[in-house]
Amino acid sequence: MKDLDLNFVRSQFYAFDADNALCQKAFFENAGGSFPCKFVVDKLTKFYETTKVQPYGHFNGSIEAGEEMDKSIEKLAKLLRIPTNNLHVGPSTSQNTYVLANALRLSKIKKKVIIVSNQDHESNTGVWRNLAGQGFEIREWRVRSNGSLYLDDLKNLIDSTVCMIAFPHVSNIIGQVNPVKEICTLAKEVGAFTCVDGVSYAPHGIPQINDFNPDIYLFSSYKTFGPHLGVMYVSDELALELESQCHYFNKEYPNKRFTPAGPDHAQVSALGGIYDYYEAVSNHHLSRELSFDSSINEINGLIAKQEKKTLKPLLDFLKTKRDVRLLGSYETEDRVPTVAIVTKKSNVALAKQLNELDISVGVGDFYAVRLLEALDVDINEGVTRLSFVHYTSGSDVEKLISGLDRYL
Repeated sequence: MKDLDLNFVRSQFYAFDADNALCQKAFFENAGGSFPCKFVVDKLTKFYETTKVQPYGHFNGSIEAGEEMDKSIEKLAKLLRIPTNNLHVGPSTSQNTYVLANALRLSKIKKKVIIVSNQDHESNTGVWRNLAGQGFEIREWRVRSNGSLYLDDLKNLIDSTVCMIAFPHVSNIIGQVNPVKEICTLAKEVGAFTCVDGVSYAPHGIPQINDFNPDIYLFSSYKTFGPHLGVMYVSDELALELESQCHYFNKEYPNKRFTPAGPDHAQVSALGGIYDYYEAVSNHHLSRELSFDSSINEINGLIAKQEKKTLKPLLDFLKTKRDVRLLGSYETEDRVPTVAIVTKKSNVALAKQLNELDISVGVGDFYAVRLLEALDVDINEGVTRLSFVHYTSGSDVEKLISGLDRYL
């Protein structure tokens, strides 16, 4: 497999232009939000400059606005390899899960057991746990001492009474990639639905959702080089079971059933820029467009190879530091470059010192309080999170290692 052309990739982001102040910084808070690609920024700018009107009307600007929004939805569905009717867009992933939980609460589904994990971001565990006092039983799939989830533990929780299993594709703390396909298969065997939080996975390889066969798959487009929206797939089977959450006169439209209020029109129109970015990467590296079924998987392979290459030196460095606790594995396999550490130093002090060296890192609990509690991490202190994606350069990682070595 060839290598990712990092110079080409970075040329597709305004953040790396020579006259942009961000270009001077080594950015390691990508798990909190990635830089948007140029295609997205250009589409967003164009919409605000030329078609910032109510869409789907009968005058030129309105017609064009609606067409741009529809094209974006079609492109994103194509990128994910799902039908457009199964694609829903809301203001955020947290809001989307809240809406879905309410739709389940109001449904006529007879099964009342929900399995949640304590490895998840709170948006995909808290909303389901809140149904406990409303006729549902909650079972917790707990991590073991290393922070990982194990299938054997899940099997002990699953039976024919389970309605849904909610779990993360990747932990936003330890970076573990969970076996989504196997979990979804287990759920199907007992007639249970699945809700997969893909927020921390999608930036590291656009998910081909039909490969996993989930009933719900969620991610945030602002972490996949796009605008600040929440994207969700809902299977036809589950959509028919859930109670509609939109205006009663819109419930017959599949894409509106779980959108109580319309998302930002301009941002929807910009979603298609994510597809355009991946197509540009495909044209450059594979000399073909994304219409080929294998193209996206090949691009995802290039991205994974690049990320593992840049991740390894950081993990090797951390392994030499006795006073640094890494949450998760030191191995690059089955994990993404989201690295959480605990040190004897204040996280905030460390972040401020690294900032003086033009290195940006994340600090806090990152809405994974239950996981940090399970790992005996001081919640008030949280962790220092070092997260990057495929556009992160080897020199950025060297700069980070040098800064950490100086202050630890």
